Amino acid sequence: MAEARPPVSDPTQVLREEFRRHLETFYARLSLAPPYESVEKAVRTLTTIVHALPQDEQVKIVADPALQWQRFREAFETSGLVKKHRGIIAGLVRHRTAVNLPVEYNHLLDLFRG
Repeated sequence: MAEARPPVSDPTQVLREEFRRHLETFYARLSLAPPYESVEKAVRTLTTIVHALPQDEQVKIVADPALQWQRFREAFETSGLVKKHRGIIAGLVRHRTAVNLPVEYNHLLDLFRG
C-alpha cells in the first residue's frame, strides 16, 4: 500500500532544497564548479518567486514536477545563473549525448542552445 505523503508545511523550503539539489547535480554532471554566489542568488530568486504566489499554488507546485521545473528555470534565468559558464555549457549542449543529465534537465540546458 502506498504511503500517504504528509502535508507540506513550508512549500518554499521544500522547493528551495529540491532546486539546490538539482543545481548540485547539474554542475556535478557537467564537471563544473558551481558558481556558489550565483547559485545562492538563484535560490533566493526562487524563494521570491514562490513567496509571491498564493499558498495553494505553492502546494500545487510542490506536488507537480512539471510546475517545479518551470519555476526552477525561471529562477535560473532571472537570477543570472544562466550567464555563468555559458560558453562551456553551450559547447557541451551542442553534443547532448556528451551531457550526462536526465531529460528533465533540458529545462535548464535549453537556455544554452542557440
